[in-house]
Amino acid sequence: MVLLLSVVFLSSYGIQRYTLAHYQDDLYKNGVIQDVARLLPTKIKRQETGREEEQIVEIIKQANKDRLHVSISGNRHSQGGHTYYPNGVVLDMTQYNQILAIDPKRKTIHVQSGATWDQIQKALAPHGLAVKVMQSQNIFTVGGSISANIHGRDIHHESLGSTINWFRLLLADGRVVKVDRETNSELFNHVIGGYGLFGVILDVELQVTDDEIYEIQSNTVAVKDFPEYVKKLRANPDIKLAYGRISTAPQTLLDSLFVVEYHHSFETLEQNESLRVLKSDEQTWLTEELLNFSRKTQIGKDVLWDLQKKYFLSLNHSKISRNNSMRSESDFLLYKNPNNTDVLQEFFVPIDEFPAYIEDLKRFLEKDNINLLNLTIRYVSKDDWPTLSYAKDDMIALVALFNHKKKKEDVEKAQRSIQNIIDVTLKHNGSFYLPYYPYATKGQLVRSYPKFSTFVAAKDKYDPNGLFMNLFYERYRNEE
Repeated sequence: MVLLLSVVFLSSYGIQRYTLAHYQDDLYKNGVIQDVARLLPTKIKRQETGREEEQIVEIIKQANKDRLHVSISGNRHSQGGHTYYPNGVVLDMTQYNQILAIDPKRKTIHVQSGATWDQIQKALAPHGLAVKVMQSQNIFTVGGSISANIHGRDIHHESLGSTINWFRLLLADGRVVKVDRETNSELFNHVIGGYGLFGVILDVELQVTDDEIYEIQSNTVAVKDFPEYVKKLRANPDIKLAYGRISTAPQTLLDSLFVVEYHHSFETLEQNESLRVLKSDEQTWLTEELLNFSRKTQIGKDVLWDLQKKYFLSLNHSKISRNNSMRSESDFLLYKNPNNTDVLQEFFVPIDEFPAYIEDLKRFLEKDNINLLNLTIRYVSKDDWPTLSYAKDDMIALVALFNHKKKKEDVEKAQRSIQNIIDVTLKHNGSFYLPYYPYATKGQLVRSYPKFSTFVAAKDKYDPNGLFMNLFYERYRNEE
């Protein structure tokens, strides 16, 4: 009854239906390009679509000849101008997307960088294989994911970089080099999580794993007990994936937390072929409407939290394949409104700091009116080899979804709030993630990424003329 009344009430808020195709068309019009946040519209010289390796090499050579900067673009879900630069060339890699080879014995897949995780999953599933690490949505390109060194729900693997065997990179001087941990370790460490600033990732070999059947177990957890809970999860080899949510609703703000676990099942896909079939999200319209309700009202946040908590706890003992457990196609990031926008930020804190961090974060949110819609929790293993590593220790990640208006004063107000949240995070020896709108100060970035100067020096070494450039790098490279 509560659900029915909520849906009826929501109809008056009418969220605009917006598909991925519409989104792609809308982000580049009349020479002006944007990313998903729509906060940095920028006039560019031209957009080029990469389709063949030789053609991509020629695009880079021509940009060098024309003395134009090049930015590399996938589906443009980064939110801080990472994929374009004023009066530059945007190299759109989404059509360079072939699955090149699968080796079931070695459990590897070789793909072009514009391939999406959806394509990769569809290619792997018939072989009984699955991805090790990817985001919780499958619409992103593998090249973009490498450039941000994403992480996911697997609690026994580190970031995506840990699953990469090698990749081929087109450098600023037109050379193509094969990069791996042994023969080109310096480039390997810079490019993974390097936001397209060292060259064009052409293709990559990923280490994959077996597709399996998991049994879902969902539990509520007290915030104070969460560090020990996470350590027990990690110590259990039968728990393969996990993530949590913590309440952003006014009535239970940062007090209510649940965890969804995926336990290895002895049932095989051969015994239950129906679970092998790749699924699509169903009833995403309801999630969209509820999220839209929560953007506009406090009661909406309470309704959304209560409903999602009940739903996830109801999944107990249900079965799902690994591929499907990593296959959300939710398009909430495609939200479009002329007056306001959804922006992601992500914060990382060491496991044992989590309760004190949540206490300080709650204290701040209770006096600040930033519109926080959702907080998803993940575990991130220590992963300090990438130059721009966000996980200097075993960390708890908090993926935050905010909504704010687009006027200059509203963006500045949101920036002050998020900078304060970053300060709280740094106080607890944490860090923040770089693919999103750059609210952080240069000082906050350097504290989170102490090897940033090393990154800049390497960028100057491999790309001395600054061929590869984006707005994100320009801001933090030049800001004092």
